[in-house]
Amino acid sequence: MSFPYEHLIFESSADLVSTAAARFIATVAAAQEARGVASVALTGGSNGIALLRALAADSASIDFSRLDLYWGDERFVPAADPERNALQAQEALLDHIDVDPARIHMIPASDGEFGDDIDAAAAAYATVVGPDTVFDIHLLGMGGEGHINSLFPHTDATAEDTRSVVAVTDSPKPPPRRISLTFPAINASREVWFLVSGAEKAEAVAAAAAGASRHDWPCAGAHGTENTVWFLDRAAASQLPS
Repeated sequence: MSFPYEHLIFESSADLVSTAAARFIATVAAAQEARGVASVALTGGSNGIALLRALAADSASIDFSRLDLYWGDERFVPAADPERNALQAQEALLDHIDVDPARIHMIPASDGEFGDDIDAAAAAYATVVGPDTVFDIHLLGMGGEGHINSLFPHTDATAEDTRSVVAVTDSPKPPPRRISLTFPAINASREVWFLVSGAEKAEAVAAAAAGASRHDWPCAGAHGTENTVWFLDRAAASQLPS
């Protein structure tokens, strides 16, 4: 089965983010019109958080009362740890909008309800992101080796084909313990968007475009059922065929 892909190339990360923000607003509005409520899986990283700042600046254009927010992955650290994607999202967006807390679905922290039990925390988030959860947009950053969420090359989490959420205890990028959505959750999304900049990402971008194995390049295995969009700066796109 083939899936539609778009490669959008920008002169700068700022241009990438501003275009993604405008498209995010339009896509969420269309989903709400079609189904009443929209759902989005957020990502961290410099572009992911910059996108949230852009959305905060134009928050009047988004009906947050009908938008459910989830996270694609999270570092399993205390809630106040500045490395947590959710804390960064709080500072970039959530603190600046009027939103029902029931629509904010954060991955548990290591000092939360489940304490330091990462397996219990992952199992609990799997009840939140169940088999019927379909994201209208799943946002993804990407590492230079092609990792997405906390799915790294040649790991059990990347090979997972059944569970929607897994505990990762051996991440090669610190901290080693994380909770991540897997390919069954990502690839059930209507749209998957990559926000990628930097020349160090170019090899992974090209590998994904060439149809590489997801086990070697996890980014190559992510797609939406309706669309997959790569928002790239020129450096990240530098190894794509002209």
